[in-house]
Amino acid sequence: MGQVSYRPWGSRHLTITLARENFELSVDPRIGGSVDAASWKRQTILDRRTGGSVLEMACFPLVPFSNRIAGSSFSFGGREVALSPNHPADPSCPVLHGFGWLSPWEVIDKRESSLELSLNRSAAEWPWKFASSLSYAVFSYGFTAELGITNLSEDEMPVGLGFHPYFPRNEHTLFRALHTGEWQTDEKCIPTHLDKRPQAIDWWSGHPVATHKVDTVYTGREGAMVVQWPDRGIGARILPSDDLPNTTVYVPHDEDYFCVEPVSHMTDAFNRERNDSGMRVLGPGASWKVSMRIEAFDL
Repeated sequence: MGQVSYRPWGSRHLTITLARENFELSVDPRIGGSVDAASWKRQTILDRRTGGSVLEMACFPLVPFSNRIAGSSFSFGGREVALSPNHPADPSCPVLHGFGWLSPWEVIDKRESSLELSLNRSAAEWPWKFASSLSYAVFSYGFTAELGITNLSEDEMPVGLGFHPYFPRNEHTLFRALHTGEWQTDEKCIPTHLDKRPQAIDWWSGHPVATHKVDTVYTGREGAMVVQWPDRGIGARILPSDDLPNTTVYVPHDEDYFCVEPVSHMTDAFNRERNDSGMRVLGPGASWKVSMRIEAFDL
């Protein structure tokens, strides 16, 4: 069984630690089913900030959509859907990241190196009832995360899935990935037009990740994504499943972390043309699963 430990600041927090040889992963089901920390050979792979909210966690699931919905509203199937802003620290931000990251998840099964969680949402503000599954499995140099959703409503449901990992960074940290397009955004991080190239390129051109500060989505990903920490002599390879073809990258100013988020759709997909946005539609009773694998390695 995995090691279960309670944090000293209250019973709301529950940490389950999974381990296999050199890799250790801690998960807090009660805080969005989020990864609390990930380390390899006692070196940090995913960044965790101090604090007690989901914004301080190292990785959380994105369900049933990723990133922002402009105006916190959209139309679907003849229905007008109005949602409430949900950013824990910024009420001016439109609704983002769905509901899984702000919900406690139920532990279904836990073992030494694996964990299964579930979440059930009744139709309320989000007018579709759904069930979601989230599992983690640790191996000797990394872990896999699998996220699923089932439409429990009688109507079709728009949906998107993804993962939101945070990586530590300093002036030496590198991020290397190939994408064909970079969405240009307005001041609220809503896409306006796509800068598309004839072939996939490294939008950082081999320079440290901090030299290109963005909060946007990249399209047309090819191959694995790689984070390198030359000063620590280690790296991490991010391998999403094929139905997570887009990547949200967030490189904030004056911070010691950045985010590389494999996602199924562009930001504000529910207000865009379905064929171009990556939004999926699940019929009644239909299910869908995506996954992400992160592998650590020596440089």
